[in-house]
Amino acid sequence: MLALPLLITACGGSPLPAGSAPCPRIAILADGADLTRFRTGAARDLTALTLDARITGFDARCDYAGGDLRALEVRITPRFEAERGPAAAGRGADLPWFVALSDTADTRILARVAQTTPVTFPPNVQRAEASGRPVQVVVPLPEGRRASDYVVRLSFQLTPEELALNRQRGPR
Repeated sequence: MLALPLLITACGGSPLPAGSAPCPRIAILADGADLTRFRTGAARDLTALTLDARITGFDARCDYAGGDLRALEVRITPRFEAERGPAAAGRGADLPWFVALSDTADTRILARVAQTTPVTFPPNVQRAEASGRPVQVVVPLPEGRRASDYVVRLSFQLTPEELALNRQRGPR
């Protein structure tokens, strides 16, 4: 008889424990993992390099949105490494990046959040690390859908020329 009140309390709408939700597949987009910038109008060689950066990883946390099992909140914090090139004008640079949510078949982008992370190079230092601000994407979980039915991708926001360079040289 004592177990019945405990059972009712356990099912009585108390919030789910943090971090108890499954995550969708989260990946760094291979073509967008590197950002290489050159001085405008210059040849693409080492002497014209202003910035070379890469996404080195990310931290992710998934929770049910407000304790509701019909939506997930996916919070992603990217990590970057950047190298200041010989043609860099200043001691800092901006790293443009985004997180995109799509269905597994990649037929639709369901959400996209763009951010910029500043990186500062101290005097006499050519390499620096930075972390982006956490970004949150809400994944809908209507009846019959699971977290694994979605893909979250992290990438630099590249110009067409920067994307072509990444595809030409391949993943590093």
